[in-house]
Amino acid sequence: MSDNVYKKIEIVGSSTTSIEDAIENAISRAGESLDNLGWFEVTETRGYIEDGKVIHYQVTLKIGFTLED
Repeated sequence: MSDNVYKKIEIVGSSTTSIEDAIENAISRAGESLDNLGWFEVTETRGYIEDGKVIHYQVTLKIGFTLED
């Protein structure tokens, strides 16, 4: 294992479909502006209810990536 340095950020993804889709949306968007994404951790999950049905999902993620030399 090399002596890498990592950075960790926190972002929030959302979806009207599912928690998994909210995670994928967040990671996909982060990958557009960040390189070397390596892992993620879901720290919060929440949703919105309307008329007794879940209408929106939100997840807070910590995403880790390797800093470039």
